[in-house]
Amino acid sequence: MRIALYEPEIAGNVGAVLRLGACLGVAVDLIEPMGFQWDDRRVRRTAMDYIDHVEIVRHVGFAAFRETLGQSRLVLFTTKAEPLLYSFTFRPDDVLLFGKESAGVPAAVAQECDAKVRIPIRAEVRSMNLASAAALALGEGLRQVGALPG
Repeated sequence: MRIALYEPEIAGNVGAVLRLGACLGVAVDLIEPMGFQWDDRRVRRTAMDYIDHVEIVRHVGFAAFRETLGQSRLVLFTTKAEPLLYSFTFRPDDVLLFGKESAGVPAAVAQECDAKVRIPIRAEVRSMNLASAAALALGEGLRQVGALPG
């Protein structure tokens, strides 16, 4: 299982997701352009020394990223999906895709995804923080396939 971030805009969120990947043993794909410079100190400050323990793959755009997936299923997390996180059946090679903080993913990207999943939240709020959403989704996915670290 992997996490992919589509054009992330906030360095601190990327750092938190990198730390999550390090802790749970999951690689992180970053689909550019990003809304900050890669060497932004906020990435390292949030990821701390965990950044040295996660595989990071940067892609020049969505098309380049999509070419690397092989047979893996691309699972988009979006507030526009019907299936809920806890009723979705994950596979060990799924790639969990999260859109940019301000706008998610464009319709063309959403159409190329193999599945779309929604994290249940209260109706009064718009969306969850990117790193929090990634943690919930990845935790459930790894739990289902028996791949949580010991």
